Amino acid sequence: MFIFATALLLTACAQQPPKDDSLYQALGGTPGINKIVEGMLLNIAADQRIVEHFENIDIVRLRDKLVEQFCVEAGGPCTYTGDSMEESHKGQNLTPSDFNALVEDLQDAMDDQGVAVTTQNRLLARLAPMRAQVIDQ
Repeated sequence: MFIFATALLLTACAQQPPKDDSLYQALGGTPGINKIVEGMLLNIAADQRIVEHFENIDIVRLRDKLVEQFCVEAGGPCTYTGDSMEESHKGQNLTPSDFNALVEDLQDAMDDQGVAVTTQNRLLARLAPMRAQVIDQ
């Protein structure tokens, strides 16, 4: 019985498709994601449209959680340990314009790192569902 169960388990594991980390690799892995996030945060710091939302934020923690989140969304070997998007943005009353400004700052950071537009679009498509979890919370 043990041999049958072990064989069944090994067969099931062998049949699972490998995790697709091609986006993670295209972004430059964790070092590339770190550069993108740091660039985005610098862009936000200079962005008068949204910088006020970040005045009382622990920027180091935010950077770390964004790196985790982008890594997970890109298929990398990371675990997101932050709060839910709803919880993180509760009481901030963010608007679609605020969200769009942040996305522009992210795109500019990816441009600065030489990330191909197709790769940018793949990441943005994975992050887009979070929009409803951020706006008007």
